[in-house]
Amino acid sequence: MSHLFPTYQRWEIEPEKAAGTILYGKDGQQYLDFTSGIGVCNLGHRPEAVEHAVKEQLELFWHVSNLFPQSIQEEAAKKLAEGSGLGCVFFANSGAEANEAAIKLARKATGRTKIITFLQSFHGRTFAGMAATGQDKIKQGFGSMLETFIHLPFNDLEALKNEIDSDTAAVMIEIVQGEGGIHVVTNEFIKEAAKLCAENGVLLIIDEIQTGIGRTGKPFAFQHFCIEPDIITVAKGLGNGLPIGAAIGKAELSEFFGPGSHGSTFGGNPISTAAAIAVMEIIFNEEFLKEASAKGRLLFELLHKDLGCMEVVKEIRGLGLMAGIELTVAAQPILAELRKSGLIALPAGEKVVRLLPPLNVTAEEIEKAVSLMKEIISKSKVTAK
Repeated sequence: MSHLFPTYQRWEIEPEKAAGTILYGKDGQQYLDFTSGIGVCNLGHRPEAVEHAVKEQLELFWHVSNLFPQSIQEEAAKKLAEGSGLGCVFFANSGAEANEAAIKLARKATGRTKIITFLQSFHGRTFAGMAATGQDKIKQGFGSMLETFIHLPFNDLEALKNEIDSDTAAVMIEIVQGEGGIHVVTNEFIKEAAKLCAENGVLLIIDEIQTGIGRTGKPFAFQHFCIEPDIITVAKGLGNGLPIGAAIGKAELSEFFGPGSHGSTFGGNPISTAAAIAVMEIIFNEEFLKEASAKGRLLFELLHKDLGCMEVVKEIRGLGLMAGIELTVAAQPILAELRKSGLIALPAGEKVVRLLPPLNVTAEEIEKAVSLMKEIISKSKVTAK
């Protein structure tokens, strides 16, 4: 009998150790890991530079509380500010906490309460996170949600124009909807949304929890478009496995987050912050991002070439090294067969296979993964188009 709440539908693989792109199971098998811990281990498992930074900080101090100034937090905040073009950072422990901070900051700064988000979105499992999320399935059984969250169709500009008003504090959006099925924002929509926000005194919040820290080939996914968000949120890939999140805002918003306005006991923990600094030193390097972008192009080229002709494959979409393969059949049986063949991938809804390989994945590993997918899907009573 397990003493854990059964909140997760566990897989059959129990990890024993991991390094790079490879996870070693207690079953004695090796698995090519194209989940990256759900977009967390962007440098793969146990990257040397991050491991060294963590060990170094472990020998200094682990926790002192945010009553103390900590130069390690200032260094990490500076890297986030420079990488995003924004000015101030609040450190949290997770993506949900980062989004909570962003929502609180937007409401406090504007004096308004309405937050516009989008159908299929995912912003976390706290009450504000659930209320912001545009998926009913994660809200079932928890009673009434927090008020003043409005959910609109994704990429629907007319709906946004009709909803945004003087009561709106913020528009909150993912550049790529991760949990919602790997849907990418259109260039027209995000640019017009940013313009509408500016014209109406509404803050634009970009949820970069899954798309941030190099996942799409830029430090942050919004940088593929000519927009200037007011707040962005990050977590997952920031600590490469160490728990950390952050809300990053324009410098002029700092007056609304003064002493006592918000806080977190473990936010900006020095161990996690040391990991984040090491991660950003690698990933925010221009050459590293160029290589990651090239690998993303290779991934989509091979997916379209090898899977695009299959009847069961409805659509292939994504950005950078964040790919979704929408099927006409349930994804879970195919994912189970992939694991048996040595490849670990993710679902993103009922019929979408999601690939989130580490950013330093090799071309050979990408080719192997796509080849395995082709083999498994071709056995699923699939015929070519």
